[in-house]
Amino acid sequence: MNEIKKYFERVVPMSDSDWEIFSSKLTRRAFPKKSIILAQGKIENYLSFIEKGMIRMCIPKEWDDLTFSFEFEGNFFSAYSSFLTQQPSDYQIEAITETILWSISHADLQEIYSKTTIGNTLGRYASEGLYMKKTKRELSLLTKNAEDRYLDLFKEEPRLLQQIPLKYIASYIGITPQALSRIRKRIS
Repeated sequence: MNEIKKYFERVVPMSDSDWEIFSSKLTRRAFPKKSIILAQGKIENYLSFIEKGMIRMCIPKEWDDLTFSFEFEGNFFSAYSSFLTQQPSDYQIEAITETILWSISHADLQEIYSKTTIGNTLGRYASEGLYMKKTKRELSLLTKNAEDRYLDLFKEEPRLLQQIPLKYIASYIGITPQALSRIRKRIS
């Protein structure tokens, strides 16, 4: 839980009373490797911080899922459009590794917004981070080739990337696993 406080304190000072209120609403959730955190068609009720592990967001398909995002330790994530609208999610979220989350429910977050002086600022920073990641991903798909997208992902999280199955990485950068193997061979 201290990692969340450090995350916020990098951008905005937080009083002890605000932290006490915020932290009292956090729930620790643990997921084994390869478990579903949020199934497609379910409503996202949590904004979560990854203490340990990594997750992927994907659209399940009969043959191969379409992976469109990874999230790593020290970051917030959510099926954010579902969280905001309280409508079913178009995609699923799964734990790639054993994962520990600190989550706040939609209702509790609304209470934080109304009861603390810092609540709206914290919510804004979390949502801005999610938005920036989404925008970066979209621009990458529009302006970079698959090799550059792979190298970018490798630069961001080299030690964690080794734990992600190659088929997920290939899906994420928009190519087949065979094409990814050729890229990896070429750059090694």
